[in-house]
Amino acid sequence: MRPIAHGVANTPDNKIRKASFMLDSYFKISERGSSIAQEVRGGLVTFFTMAYIVALNPIILAYSPDANGQFLFGGNTPAPAMVAATTALVAGVLTILMGSVANYPLALATGLGLNTFVAVGIASQMTWAAAMGLVVLEGLIILVLVLTGFRVAVFKAVPAQIKIAISVGIGLFIALIGLVDAGFVRRTAAGPVPVGLGVNGNLVGWPTVVFVFGTLLIIALMVRKVKGAILIGIASATALAIGIQQAFNIKPNFTPGNPPTIVDGGWQLGIPAVPTEIVAVPKFDFTGQFDLFGAFTLDNVSLVAAILLLFTLLLSDFFDTVGTVTAIGHESGLADKDGNVDNIQKILLVDSVAAAAGGAAGISSNTSYIESAAGVGEGARTGLASVVTGLAFLLTTFLAPLVAIIPYEAATPALIIVGFLMMAQIKNINWDDLGIGIPAFLTIILMPFTYNISVGIGAGFITHVVIRVVQGRGKEVHPLLLLVSGLFMVYFLSSPINAWIG
Repeated sequence: MRPIAHGVANTPDNKIRKASFMLDSYFKISERGSSIAQEVRGGLVTFFTMAYIVALNPIILAYSPDANGQFLFGGNTPAPAMVAATTALVAGVLTILMGSVANYPLALATGLGLNTFVAVGIASQMTWAAAMGLVVLEGLIILVLVLTGFRVAVFKAVPAQIKIAISVGIGLFIALIGLVDAGFVRRTAAGPVPVGLGVNGNLVGWPTVVFVFGTLLIIALMVRKVKGAILIGIASATALAIGIQQAFNIKPNFTPGNPPTIVDGGWQLGIPAVPTEIVAVPKFDFTGQFDLFGAFTLDNVSLVAAILLLFTLLLSDFFDTVGTVTAIGHESGLADKDGNVDNIQKILLVDSVAAAAGGAAGISSNTSYIESAAGVGEGARTGLASVVTGLAFLLTTFLAPLVAIIPYEAATPALIIVGFLMMAQIKNINWDDLGIGIPAFLTIILMPFTYNISVGIGAGFITHVVIRVVQGRGKEVHPLLLLVSGLFMVYFLSSPINAWIG
């Protein structure tokens, strides 16, 4: 009888059940009210909404010359393919690390905004190796702050309702990102209004139709409570985009170059045509080429200027992640009444390693992505979703041509929907208390208006401290919040300080 029982125990069905049980137990899937299918869907949605970084990072980094007029790491020509492959590789490894170590539905990749600052604000003054050295150094400093408990202490020192405001502000921010990336809202570049509807107040081009179709489809599916609404919406919009491209052969809106070519009515980034090539062998030639202290030995960059550049990187990375983790925690239900989340030490530890790893790999600082909220909106509640996202990124190192068929216009509707979901938390803010209401208001509006999470957080912190002091309630402010507010004042005044000290 034992051999028969042994045979039954090892049937394919039982092996699947055993594997499912192990996944459920390790990631606490059932405990968090989720399922394996739900986590897989959430992980794929997160990937699709942030896969653009694989195509966009090369445009920002590979086509930006350093102070010597040379491209990435001294090359005479851009190396976009290597930047794309390395971007996907590092994102994949770090996102899997986040999922398996911290068990949090958070994905990481090269920070959008940080990479522009590195390329335009730092590398233009020095060699690429020296710029990447600053990024590595920034990551190592943040890692020390995590290991000493300082970063977690700052996270916990923020009042609960300010954390809610951060979450709401990020919701508006990612909704604006979705609208701008889809071309529904565009920068006017002239006149008193910074952004406007489409081109000169009109929606232009078939790609906009794809965006509107995807958004309305996801809304309809959500109203009908269809599981996988966001993923179905992205897939359907992509299929429509491919059909439109086949019929009308639409050009891209943006073509890299010096200067870049802008065409109204075109695709915002990728062209959703069926690729002629699916598999490409990746190359990672410049990984590891960084000069840790190179920025501090240059003749054309003073020591103080290098320190200010490092400080700007540090503060932006530090608080962008605080805001992202807070927003994901509230949206997923993983935050407690004070806005704190379990495993915060591990989450911030992985994020800190990511900053240094991005610089060491030569593709700028890697950080937690707010687009992870799209996966949470699809139902992701555990690190298994991050593992799925990470595996998708690793596959992208070989399948970059296939990923390129998903245009902005098909993926960004997810950000609009998630922005709505995060906005709903605004009802939990006490607007009658001006010490909370005004900081919350500034936090919420400045994130989208400045296109910067850290600016909103800094303004909220500073006004909260000032109002509490004026109210005679300064003792209620945590000492760490006083310290951080002072650092934010230095951050906001870094330009005049730099000019003052020469």
